[in-house]
Amino acid sequence: MISALMISVGAVSGISAFLAILMVIADATIANYGEVKITINGDKEYDVKGGKPLLGTLMEQEIFIPSACGGRGSCGLCKVTVKEGAGQYLPTELPWISEEEQAENVRLSCQIKVKNDMSLEIPEELFNVKEFQAKIAKVRDLTHDIKEVTMELSDPPEISMVPGQFVQLRIPEYELTDEPVYRAYSVASNPSDTKHVELEIRLVPNGIATTYVHNYMKEGDDIIFNGPYGDFYLRETEREIIFIAGGSGMAPIKSILLSMAEKGINRRARYFFGARSKKDLFLVEEMQRLEKELPNFEFIPALSDPEEEDKWEGETGLITDVVARHMESGDNTEAYLCGSPGMIDACIKVLSDKGVPDELTYYDKFG
Repeated sequence: MISALMISVGAVSGISAFLAILMVIADATIANYGEVKITINGDKEYDVKGGKPLLGTLMEQEIFIPSACGGRGSCGLCKVTVKEGAGQYLPTELPWISEEEQAENVRLSCQIKVKNDMSLEIPEELFNVKEFQAKIAKVRDLTHDIKEVTMELSDPPEISMVPGQFVQLRIPEYELTDEPVYRAYSVASNPSDTKHVELEIRLVPNGIATTYVHNYMKEGDDIIFNGPYGDFYLRETEREIIFIAGGSGMAPIKSILLSMAEKGINRRARYFFGARSKKDLFLVEEMQRLEKELPNFEFIPALSDPEEEDKWEGETGLITDVVARHMESGDNTEAYLCGSPGMIDACIKVLSDKGVPDELTYYDKFG
């Protein structure tokens, strides 16, 4: 009885796998969609080859839609409004699209394929996003698993951005990928240096992009990236500033602080940085230097699990607990967060409990 059941289950599984393979082959070979027309914002038309995801198709036309995950459908950033030609919503889109957005035909451009003529709407500023060629000028270790990568621009030779924005790095083909992939990283350098872009990249086990950066990238290499993207920037107000970050989330906060020091912006600001142990802390001396340049700025690092040899005398515990201990009230306060989705969600709750309005809490989630 059990043997017969196992044979039946195996047969069904085999048939399902075979049908899935046939569907993939059919989509790649039989489904020849030919040339289709994409109309953007009612006045820009592009004749493109059908069959590819919209995100990549637009990129081939040098129209760059922000995407932190490189088109895997795991970040929800690459949203566009599709007026016509997208078909039904896919299950991979729905976790990222609210009911209000569905009513407005907002789609994930990495998940829908260009099969018919399409009509889109995208923010006009995305037409100013450019692709840049650069050389790797410097690579240095910040911690055991975070590298600082400095790129020197060659074509175009300069970039204009605001502190806090991010770029998409193009990782070339190598043993973990048979095609180029894109990943988003926040810029850590001061945008006043228009000839260089500095990134802080943390190693993710088996990550295609981070493995390349940590194990293959070397100084002198050619590299391609596009950008800048994002609305994670310092608002021009007189409110107190709360910065919260962990790991490579340091990057955009550092960029903002460097710009503040250069421009003499002396608003009261506190920066809570969370790490597990002392070996995960970095750029402490630079933050201490910024404390001297910005009289109203305070850097507050905290270790959640300090080791005995750390001999740590600073703040300990989860960064949410540290923030809660230091904040009395969120009145006249705005917050800037960068880190993992889980950390950001937890910090938003603490800030909300302290009275910081949700609309004054700005963040970048990079999972």
